[in-house]
This record gives sequence, structure tokens and C-alpha cells, in this order.
Amino acid sequence: MAITITAILKAHPGKEDELRQALDEVIPPSRQEKGCLTYVLHESIDAPGTFVFYEKYEDEMALDHHINSPHYQAYRKAAETLLAVRDVYRLREV
Repeated sequence: MAITITAILKAHPGKEDELRQALDEVIPPSRQEKGCLTYVLHESIDAPGTFVFYEKYEDEMALDHHINSPHYQAYRKAAETLLAVRDVYRLREV
């Protein structure tokens, strides 16, 4: 069963550009992962510095591979001090 992830990420004030850069760096390798169907980053028009990832994976194994990948782990470490909010939702289509 496919798994969809929606992640809402808000930068600490003054850290918007650094967070955008960290997010941009994780996109290309994530899109190349086996089982990654969609990996798209959005930024709020009304609240700059608020980002939303929309991701879709073939199955739980593909998602686990992504979460444990070196590039994702590097992003998480880089983003620790940049994020004011990190809300992640694991979704299934109904």
C-alpha cells in the first residue's frame, strides 16, 4: 500500500534561507530513491519560511529506506537548529 507523507516545516525567524537551502539539498537524492513516487517541496505564499513537503512512497519499506538514507539523516541534523515547527503526517488514501 502506498504511503503519503505531508510534512509542515516552519523556520525559526531569520533562518528561512538556511532552511530552504537544507531542504533543496535533500530533494534530488530523495527523488532518485527506489520506491519514491513523489517528492515535492512547497513554500507558503502567505507565510514565507513555512514549507510543506508532499511525498509518496510505494510502501513502508521505501519510506524506511528514505528515512534511514545518509542524505535524509544529514538533512535532519542540519535542520535541527533551523526548525521552529516540524509536523509530519503519515497518510493513506481513502
